[in-house]
Amino acid sequence: MQVSNQKSITEVHYSESVAKWDRIELEFRGPAPGNPYVDVELSAEFISDGQTLHVIGFYDGEDVYRVRFMPETLGTWTFRMSSNLSWLDASEGSFECTPAKEGNHGPVRVRDTFHFAYSDLTPYLPIGTTCYAWTHQEHEIEERTLRSLKVSPFNKIRMCVFPKSYLFNHNEPSLEAFERQEDGTWDTERFNPQFFRHLESRIDDLAEVGIQADLILFHPYDRWGYAKMDADTDDRYLRYIVARLASFHNVWWSLANEYDLMQDKSLDDWERFAHNVTNQDPYGHLISNHNCMTFYDYSKPWVTHCSIQRVDVYKTSEATNEWREKWNKPIVIDECAYEGDIDQGWGNITGEEMVRRFWEGAMRGGYVGHGETYLNDEEVLWWSKGGELHGSSPDRISFLRQLLEEAPGAKLDPLPSEWDVPRAGAESEYLLYYFGFNRPRYREFHLVPGTKFRVDLIDTWNMTIQRLDGVYEGTFRIDLPGQQYMAVRMVRAE
Repeated sequence: MQVSNQKSITEVHYSESVAKWDRIELEFRGPAPGNPYVDVELSAEFISDGQTLHVIGFYDGEDVYRVRFMPETLGTWTFRMSSNLSWLDASEGSFECTPAKEGNHGPVRVRDTFHFAYSDLTPYLPIGTTCYAWTHQEHEIEERTLRSLKVSPFNKIRMCVFPKSYLFNHNEPSLEAFERQEDGTWDTERFNPQFFRHLESRIDDLAEVGIQADLILFHPYDRWGYAKMDADTDDRYLRYIVARLASFHNVWWSLANEYDLMQDKSLDDWERFAHNVTNQDPYGHLISNHNCMTFYDYSKPWVTHCSIQRVDVYKTSEATNEWREKWNKPIVIDECAYEGDIDQGWGNITGEEMVRRFWEGAMRGGYVGHGETYLNDEEVLWWSKGGELHGSSPDRISFLRQLLEEAPGAKLDPLPSEWDVPRAGAESEYLLYYFGFNRPRYREFHLVPGTKFRVDLIDTWNMTIQRLDGVYEGTFRIDLPGQQYMAVRMVRAE
């Protein structure tokens, strides 16, 4: 973080002001006795207008200690340090929190039970994609990924802290999370700050283009040892990464990708991880745990939203209503399969099917995530390494996002529907019907008489909207083109 107008109290350097939901960094320079990653205790109390937040700090190498804070309240904040290092303990200071910068709406929170909004109540629609290992690629590929994201419809990205070893993912990362010992093994009590600084810089890059980083803390696709760390190392790593990243306003916590494939972790481990993260994150960032075949128990009070992978080869977002009713939380189908052409069934659906799954999920009040796995000579597949998008679904997903943003409150909730077509919206105000892979030539609608609607015929694949002449009420017929992926929107006529 670039610091300006610096002042110091003993060994503390920090900015005199910070914008709301940005982060201020207290920097301490001094001796690092023993192993400062494990031997030094460092935290701060931040106080303003009767509220107190406890924030843990971390050692950043090269005799530098840091505490990062994200103020969510305007006005004067004071801080007081606590440390087992005498030269750090009891340091005090103050700074001003100024109005938020344009475009920073704060962290994303749950709103209206099943949906999301930023902290300033601006609606947030999670239109996500997956690039698991994009921050472990060559610089040029990472830059291509950012350029692609900038012009895409996606405002959330699932990404791993650790590198990935799997199909089309055989390259060695340039950075490791731990220092190496003389015998070549890791010293899991000494982190490699460069590894985490690189991750932080990319999360900041995402924030610049309005993208949430859904950060995957553990995953099973590993040949280096990250998936088999012992309990003490796991806990130390979680404390360290929360200390470094909780002050980033665009971070979500995902305990794992496919937690149920990590055979060395028990359900008690996952509950301990959740406890560690939520207790050490003073801001309450969104948090969940992603499955392969067995859903996590999303009724747990710490789970803010359901991060779901399909568990049926064909059915995906059609079950959104059932999941909403079961868990009474937002449903985010982060992995519905990927648009692509590889030999794996999870990675070779068409763009049409990807878009259909997005629509089916939206109509049922949930949110579906994208991924792409098209073969290429480089073996740079979007779902893991990033690079460029090649599929046909992103433009159509962008079209859906625009339609969702135009809905009342920028959200859709399911309405009682007929057996063959889902319906969403708000009774007597806004109605949306989606025909999916069906292709009727007409449809008769039976609405309550007395409310007049204007009707739009929407081609969700060709991205066209045709406003029909006149107004409609009660029972009426709408002619359709007899092709797939059509929708009908009805908006109350003023």
